[in-house]
Amino acid sequence: MNTWLRRLAAPLASLRGFVFCMILAVSLAVFLGVTLAASLLYEDIMRRQAAQTSENLAEQTFNSMFQVMRQGWTRSDLERFIDATKAAHANSPFEIDIYRGDLVAEQYGTIEQPRADADIRQSFARGVQQLEHQGNLTRRTYPMVARLECLSCHTNAAVGDVLGVIDIRHDLSPVTLEARKGYVALFLVASLLVLLVAAAVSSLAAGRVRRALEQFRLRLSSVNTVKDFRTLDISDVDLHFQELNAAFHDINGLSQRLKDVAVDKDILEFEIRLLSKFIITSDVVRDWREFIKDLLVDINTIIEAHTLLTIFQVEDEGYELEVFWYHEPTTQDRKIFERIVTRQLEQKPHFQQDIAVVRIIHHSVTLNADQTSTEATITPEDLELQTKSLLLDAPRIGGVVGIGVQSEIARDPIRHIVIDGILSTLLNLVGSVKAIYKYTQDLEYYATRDPLTSLHNQRVFKDLLHYEVGRAKRHKESFSLLMLDMDNFKLVNDRHGHAFGDQFLQAFSKVLHDAVRPGDFLSRYGGDEFTVILPDTGESQAYSAAQRICQQLTEMVLVAPDGSPVRATTSVGIAVYPQHAEDPKDLFLLADNMMYKAKRMGKNCLALPEEDEVAAIYRKVGEKNQMVLNALEEERIVPYFQPIVDVNSGEIQVHELLMRIEMEGRIVPAGEFIDIAESIGVIHRMDYLLIEKAFEQVHRQGYEGMLFINLSPRSLIIGEFIGRIHQLAVDYHIDPQRIVFELTERETVSNLKLLEKFVLDLKMQGFSFAIDDFGSGYSSFHYLKQFPIDVIKIEGEFIRNMLQDDKYLAFVKSIVTLAKSLGVATIAEFIEDAEVLAAVSELGIDYGQGYYLGRPAPGFLIPVVESSH
Repeated sequence: MNTWLRRLAAPLASLRGFVFCMILAVSLAVFLGVTLAASLLYEDIMRRQAAQTSENLAEQTFNSMFQVMRQGWTRSDLERFIDATKAAHANSPFEIDIYRGDLVAEQYGTIEQPRADADIRQSFARGVQQLEHQGNLTRRTYPMVARLECLSCHTNAAVGDVLGVIDIRHDLSPVTLEARKGYVALFLVASLLVLLVAAAVSSLAAGRVRRALEQFRLRLSSVNTVKDFRTLDISDVDLHFQELNAAFHDINGLSQRLKDVAVDKDILEFEIRLLSKFIITSDVVRDWREFIKDLLVDINTIIEAHTLLTIFQVEDEGYELEVFWYHEPTTQDRKIFERIVTRQLEQKPHFQQDIAVVRIIHHSVTLNADQTSTEATITPEDLELQTKSLLLDAPRIGGVVGIGVQSEIARDPIRHIVIDGILSTLLNLVGSVKAIYKYTQDLEYYATRDPLTSLHNQRVFKDLLHYEVGRAKRHKESFSLLMLDMDNFKLVNDRHGHAFGDQFLQAFSKVLHDAVRPGDFLSRYGGDEFTVILPDTGESQAYSAAQRICQQLTEMVLVAPDGSPVRATTSVGIAVYPQHAEDPKDLFLLADNMMYKAKRMGKNCLALPEEDEVAAIYRKVGEKNQMVLNALEEERIVPYFQPIVDVNSGEIQVHELLMRIEMEGRIVPAGEFIDIAESIGVIHRMDYLLIEKAFEQVHRQGYEGMLFINLSPRSLIIGEFIGRIHQLAVDYHIDPQRIVFELTERETVSNLKLLEKFVLDLKMQGFSFAIDDFGSGYSSFHYLKQFPIDVIKIEGEFIRNMLQDDKYLAFVKSIVTLAKSLGVATIAEFIEDAEVLAAVSELGIDYGQGYYLGRPAPGFLIPVVESSH
């Protein structure tokens, strides 16, 4: 049905067919209407004439009968009169019947006559003539009413009685049929004429428009590029009709407007191809200069671009300009370009405060001489800068200031818009890449270094201690380990402030550096504790090195803020491999105990382990091992919970789960047994017991917030751990999305792929992950890149010291910036006063944790904490 309708409507799709059909339809409709009206009018006239004729005929018949009756007649005369009357109209359209009433029958007796129908009987009863039209049949019934003269014959009648009825029927069908045949013939002839006229008119109109459109089509066929489109002129096309010309005039106006916004296909393809590259990956971060060189090559596929430059603010070094040349420039070109850029930057208000605007300039070349067939000639006018720039309020590490491209884009406003948009995106991309590149460098540096003293940190020290034990064992050599703790440093901090305490630590680390050999390994173990690994050193040499350190410390004098001189002393513990211990942990344990022995000796002392002391120390370690095993066997593992606060709202919806041991009425903190538990391989069992008790308490107290659980990687790679944790969550009706596991770096994991598999499996179960003490270890950034991390907990040392040391502050800012770019939430640890809380909030950190906000407790505590706002 639909196909038939589409075929029927097909002629209307063309101008010629539409005009033809419309002319034909209108003409035929008008002619048909006129013909129908004329036919109806003619038939009405014919009926009126028939009515008038029937009336005249009836009166004439009655008058004839009356005249004959006045002369006197018999029944046979009446029959002859009736037969004569019918015979007279036998060949006419009229049919006449005469009916005689009852009065006539009484007088003359029964006579044969036609059977009367209802209309005849009604005429006898009413005595009034009637006219009726039934289709093409006109019928008149004429009653013969008795007059005075009639009474002479009809003695039984009275004046006004109906003596009979004349029935006259006139059939108009033959006349009407003939007339309609004539109308049909006329309609067919007229239709043929209309058809010919419509075809001629439609062909003429369509031909005039077609010729004009053909001219327009030929002009359009020559347009293959936007350049051709801009030269297209269709203003002289005449469609010969005012309405069509008016519509075409609007089309011409639209064409002119499109010329101003038309973009070449190659530009759009270039933009799509370029934008698809705007994805920050580890390769882009690592080789960001090569990435920009590739972008410059892509840009030159659509426009001639000489250079692409980036401008960054380098903290204390001014502004760094990276210039990427498409072709190898001459020395003169470089100087001209540097002069132009510097002059234009000096005109910017943001740069006017700096005397030396650009202090560092790097030039890179995309295409070398071997890749360039001809030497590029660049005039000073070519080097005039077209730049899209974005100035930051206070750019810090990797702070992007601007980006620009030198090309002929100003001659093509459309391409200028496209390149302008690309530069805006490229500005953000390059800025982020450069910032992340620098943040990554800082992370890698500070992951192995202490930001305050620039000495190696605790994690690197532990790794190198293991390395040195293995090296000494292979070469059958000895080495020594010094453990140093500054005397009375807490008193210096409390009396003169943290800022002076930091200066004191920096000065102390410098003395250490100057007092040891270049090959000796220094580290800040934490707080005011330092370690020194002395390769190829025996007991006497180690003792001499310790004495030298103490001697040089006596010469260190710092002037406190109150003007008083402050001196430094240290207590040093010494342990020698393999004389005192062959295991790294045992060696460190001995040096640490010797350091405390030196403290007990009155401080500013040196201590070496004696044979009976070594045995006592190992015995003490064995006692701690037994304590841990007993606590696990007797299920004396106790969960403690420390609140984590939303620094903006002050609400507490998160707690961190901490492990404690209850032993003989005393709560043993984790610092006294975690290392032992990990060393004897039971930490995962303790973690599981702790989680089970914590989940039971969550269920019992109806706690609905999130719970952070600190786990070592060793626990996560235990085979049944995932299934058991998931089952615990099911048993205690805890949504896995409320549980966040904290990845720590206490235990080095050699098989990161295995750890990654278990982390992803837990992630699939709905659990979340955080990096604990982010920045304190060199695996932090690797963990962030390797695992699906949801939260970063910033190392507390950075938070505690960021208000006194700009390096700490810069490092915290870099972590926050990195986290925001990755969509990761941040938690600041070690918030111990309102000033640090306010700074944390200002930096945009999401959550805070520390004694100022709430101490660990055996239950879920909701302390009242005011927001920093």
